[in-house]
Amino acid sequence: MKIEILPRYRMACIRQVGPYGSANEQTMRKLKEWAAAKNLLSPASIVLGVSYDDPETTPPESCRYDAGLVLADNEPTDGFVAESELPGGKYAIYQVKHTAEAIQQAWGAIFADLSNRGYQIDRRPVFERYREQMLSNHDCEICVPLK
Repeated sequence: MKIEILPRYRMACIRQVGPYGSANEQTMRKLKEWAAAKNLLSPASIVLGVSYDDPETTPPESCRYDAGLVLADNEPTDGFVAESELPGGKYAIYQVKHTAEAIQQAWGAIFADLSNRGYQIDRRPVFERYREQMLSNHDCEICVPLK
């Protein structure tokens, strides 16, 4: 785990409402297909999977997930994607293997780990961050906002 001060992220996104899981993967696939068709994917691209709701306290049918591609401030979007923004600030960053099992295990351990270290979680969304150099090593990052 490391601590980073992240910038504000402006993103093109596709929202999925419902239980977290395979539908999120389909939403991410749609976003990547859109981005590829627009020639927006490059080795420097940052792709985000944003989970807005805690599945332990939110009914599964109401959980919100955005698959997002970070855009430059001047990059246009179109009607296929929505435009959204994630606020910057202090985040705990966990690097994990990009497998369903490893990510699920990490989600189960992160919050207890942060609590044991004395950190307080902020109300900003938690998200998974994917960058080309990490994906080539089969890794991703889970980013948890801190107060």
